[in-house]
Amino acid sequence: PCLNHHCKKGKVCEVDEENTPMCVCQDPTTCPGAVGEFEHVCATDNTTYDSSCHFFAQKCSLEGTKKGHKLHLDYIGPCKFIEACMDAELNEFPLRMRDWLKNVLVTLYERDEENNLLTEKQKLRVRKIYENEKRLQAGEHSLDLLAHDFEKNYNMYIFPVHWQFGQLDQHPVDGFLSHTELAPLRAPLIPMEHCTTRFFEQCDADNDKYIALEEWANCFSIKERE
Repeated sequence: PCLNHHCKKGKVCEVDEENTPMCVCQDPTTCPGAVGEFEHVCATDNTTYDSSCHFFAQKCSLEGTKKGHKLHLDYIGPCKFIEACMDAELNEFPLRMRDWLKNVLVTLYERDEENNLLTEKQKLRVRKIYENEKRLQAGEHSLDLLAHDFEKNYNMYIFPVHWQFGQLDQHPVDGFLSHTELAPLRAPLIPMEHCTTRFFEQCDADNDKYIALEEWANCFSIKERE
């Protein structure tokens, strides 16, 4: 009965006396042991967990409590000191982020011969960016150059920003990003980019704990809706 019964992270399927499948909190001791530090995760309570499995099992055990509601996976890797993000740095962050999103899509396009990483419609959109001679090649660029390129080749950045939102907006697909939906992008970035948390907090302009598509686009200075 458990074969087709899906449980969210931190829960496992068990059957009751009537052989009915139900989701129960996973015992953290049943999680596989961490192979190395790279499997550790840091939570918003500044606690390092051996793995995301251990974290979600703990979060499940706190379900229904104030602490559990506030507890989220913050970033990948053990907890460490992350310096404060200054206003000037915060203004620079979307410049690098937009360029990175564009390059991620171009890389997917280059590798996507048989993997079907992109739909046919998406491939057509990315091909226009890929074949554009004015495209800024991937690499370390000055902030002035990134700002100039965004102004000059604005249309190249619209689709990558919208595409990333669509990739994250999955559970459910509703035009809003929750903290959990944002995690696959946010968690690996935080240890490398210390402005990540502040940037995404700023994106949530109405402070409702969700980032709407319009708020997301505004964060990256994109005016168009897809």
